[in-house]
Formats: sequence, C-alpha cells, structure tokens
Amino acid sequence: MHAFASTPAPVHSLWEAPQTAEQRLPGIWSVSTASHGGFVLSAERQAAMPEPLRLDSIYYEEDVDWSLVILAFEAEFAELRDPLFDLERDLAHQTARHWRPQHYTGFTGTVLEPSDSHVLRKIALLEAAMGEIGVQAAWGDWADWVPAGKVGVVGQRITGCDHLGFAKYDGPSVKGLVDASRYEARDTGSTFKSIGVEVIA
Repeated sequence: MHAFASTPAPVHSLWEAPQTAEQRLPGIWSVSTASHGGFVLSAERQAAMPEPLRLDSIYYEEDVDWSLVILAFEAEFAELRDPLFDLERDLAHQTARHWRPQHYTGFTGTVLEPSDSHVLRKIALLEAAMGEIGVQAAWGDWADWVPAGKVGVVGQRITGCDHLGFAKYDGPSVKGLVDASRYEARDTGSTFKSIGVEVIA
C-alpha cells in the first residue's frame, strides 16, 4: 500500500476558516467551520482518488461527498481499528448509493435500480413526466391571490433533468391552484396533471 505523507492542518477551506481539524489519515483532514465542513484532501490524496470518485475540488463536504473519500480509502480507514468505522462505512455506502449513484456504480460496478437510489428515483420520475408542466414554486393561502384551503403554484414544461435529479424547464410560466391536501401529498417530479392543478390566467 502506498505510504501517504502527513500534511499541515488546513488554515482555510471552501466553507470558511476551520474551527476544528483532525487528520483522519495522512493527507485527509476532517474539518468543521461555523457553517459547514467535510474532508479536505492533500494534493497527493486527491491525485490518488479513483477516477469514478474524484471531484474537481479537494473539498468533499460533510452531507454527501465525504462518502466518496471513505469508499476510496476504505481499507486504509479500516486498518485504524476504529470501533465506529463499521457504522461510518455502512453510512458511506448508503449515502453514495442514494445521492451519488453514478459515482458509486462507476467505482463498485454495482448496477443500481431507481428503488436503490433517491437520485435515480427522481430521474426516473422526471423522465416519465417530460413534456408536462412541473411545479417550480408555491404559495400558501396567505398570498392575496390564493383562496383558503388552496396552494398557488407556478410551473413550466419539464424538458429533462441533470445527473443529480434536478429538473430542467422551458417555455412560458403557467399559474394554477391546487387543493392544499393534494399539494402536501405530492411526490418528487409532481406535475400540474398529477396533483390536479387548475390552471388560472
């Protein structure tokens, strides 16, 4: 196994100046700031990240992208014999599978279905809804144009989505009203048609 060099603690990060920093492995710092945190990799570690897991930046934020670092150096982390690592490893696999499915499949070779991944499920729903009017924004009945018990919505035609399951839209904006209960029960990729929106001028 390649021996990586230890590096000084980062004095700045993508998120703010680190308030705490722990070198989990040589060249892999776990930092926290007043607003966010994650892993900061040395140039050597970044170069060693497997291609399917490597991001363009040395910063792997704590919500999702940290999992890519754990997967990349899983065996090395395991050698530390941290009694909590089994939990961290399981969470890393779950996180990457759900939120970075393309990275996960590219690295592990595991073929994922929409039921295996939140992102793939969103993509499947949006692909099925292409051509329909998707909901982009909503107002409660506190707005002067929304009657009691209704939700006011604005949307555009769904033309596709990106690899993270974020919809792409085009065309004129459409305004409508929907029962608040129908709106609250909506799913990702909901359309005017699927939740029964009444289009208004």
